[in-house]
Amino acid sequence: MTEQEGVIKYQLNYQQKARLTSADIVQLNSWRQIMLQLGMLGQTPARYDNYGFGNISQRYRDTNQFIISGSQTGGITDMTAADYALVSECRPERNQISAQGLTKPSSEAMTHGQLYQLNDDINFVIHAHCPQIWQHASALGVPQTRADVPYGTVAMADEVARLFSETAVLQQGLFCMAGHEDGVVAFGSTAAEAGQRLITCYAAALSPDISPA
Repeated sequence: MTEQEGVIKYQLNYQQKARLTSADIVQLNSWRQIMLQLGMLGQTPARYDNYGFGNISQRYRDTNQFIISGSQTGGITDMTAADYALVSECRPERNQISAQGLTKPSSEAMTHGQLYQLNDDINFVIHAHCPQIWQHASALGVPQTRADVPYGTVAMADEVARLFSETAVLQQGLFCMAGHEDGVVAFGSTAAEAGQRLITCYAAALSPDISPA
């Protein structure tokens, strides 16, 4: 049975108060629109029992804090600052996240937080849902987390750290979650770098050499 989307599994210390402005989310919204148009983020009755899927985040200034799309906001076409949360602290080893905003952070916030902590050059993360990449990850040479590791958990954060130590994922800027249907994570020093890595891999997945016609 497919695991339900959007379930928050970490311990959340949440303060419901406005922290973000429209200026904080300009790049996030631009690339989120591209992901919506590509069908890699959103909400539709035909996919995942109509739960929202995919999320996007950006490092907040020069800290390990980050802005991330809110939980189950996939169905919103035009996001405002109220639809994002600021994660002020992420402690994967304790399964704890502290956040502020007018919405709770995405269920995948733990994985995003781990990435920002693993490398200071990572400033932007996209968690997309792309069946073409996910189904052909091995043929594409995309690093993968173990199939028995569920999303949004300490185990997933640990698994991401393992990829950084055992694979070339930092250079590729992209990996698949083998245990999370269609889950693909791209990251980069800029929004454009993360997005281009994802789109380039998507194009490769659509090649006749990879995907059946």
